[in-house]
Amino acid sequence: MFDYLIVGAGFAGSVLAERIASQLDKKVLIIDKRNHIGGNAYDHYDENGILVHKYGPHIFHTNSKKVVDYLSNFTEWQPYFHRVLAIIEGQKVPVPFNLTSIYKLFPPNFASKLEDELIANFGYGQKIPILKLRETKNKNLKWLAEYIYENVFYGYTLKQWELKPEELDISVTARVPVYISRDDRYFQDTYQIMPRYGYTKMFEKMLNHKNIKILLQTDYKEIIHHIKFDRLIFTGPIDEYFDYLYGPLPYRSLEFDFKLVNYEFYQECGTINFPNNNNYTRITEFKYLTGQKCSMSVIAFEFPKSFQPGNNQIPYYPIPKQENHILYKKYHQETKKIKSVTFCGRLADYQYYNMDQIVARALNIFEKEISL
Repeated sequence: MFDYLIVGAGFAGSVLAERIASQLDKKVLIIDKRNHIGGNAYDHYDENGILVHKYGPHIFHTNSKKVVDYLSNFTEWQPYFHRVLAIIEGQKVPVPFNLTSIYKLFPPNFASKLEDELIANFGYGQKIPILKLRETKNKNLKWLAEYIYENVFYGYTLKQWELKPEELDISVTARVPVYISRDDRYFQDTYQIMPRYGYTKMFEKMLNHKNIKILLQTDYKEIIHHIKFDRLIFTGPIDEYFDYLYGPLPYRSLEFDFKLVNYEFYQECGTINFPNNNNYTRITEFKYLTGQKCSMSVIAFEFPKSFQPGNNQIPYYPIPKQENHILYKKYHQETKKIKSVTFCGRLADYQYYNMDQIVARALNIFEKEISL
């Protein structure tokens, strides 16, 4: 007999399991289809002892002290400032596109003029979404906006989403704005840190509680009628829960090609983007992220893929478009008819969450809905 059955052992499910077990002294069974905990944040040591992120780079960053304080119960941290370069006309330039990028690509006099006009029109230190920058009336900045759109956003977005930037919700392109600064860090959050011993170790400590049982490699539908529990927390795809009542919600998936390289470091920074060349979007080198020191390194080529339910692909990204949001709302209305089930997580909420946002969402649900 369990008080709670939680489907999914990623951030949402694990945070809720830990809170319920430790704060309410309730018994929890957490199950997952995969053979590991941690969801897409799962990391592991390969046969050469190099720590890699199985499902692509997971870089932790947040402005929330509450989220950091909570996760600090389960891990020590080490600082990490993520930097990304993109190949533009044969040059490696910082992304988000900034003043450094301008001076790398254009003649000094023209670059200086662009810098002056950007600061005069928007202010130093401002972040401007590319679609907003394209609306400018300034002739030089209009040209710059089109250049950045064509060379930084268009090709990458087409590969990542099979859609043009303007076909997506503006929140997608706003995640990588044009930054009127010389700060080459990919993020500017207050906390830019990585779990010192990896994400999996953090999850293991989070779920190491006498009230928590874990069942892996199990589809919840196979056992739900064979165990007793009072309440269900579902963190998987909401359309799957309702047996695709209104049709499948669209997602994008990914494939990774991991390669061991006989170099201490293969590239200049954690990630290099390829917006216009090759059929992969980026190469990540994990030693930058993990802080490991060894003579070899592991890199991962990342290939975006379309997603079809039921073919063992992983639904990585909800596709942020208005019609998809409308379809999700139909499923969300169905959740209101079920009082004994709580939905939470990127797939259950059909939201493009960062890791810290999922943790904050789970903590909020616990505080506002479960612990009352």
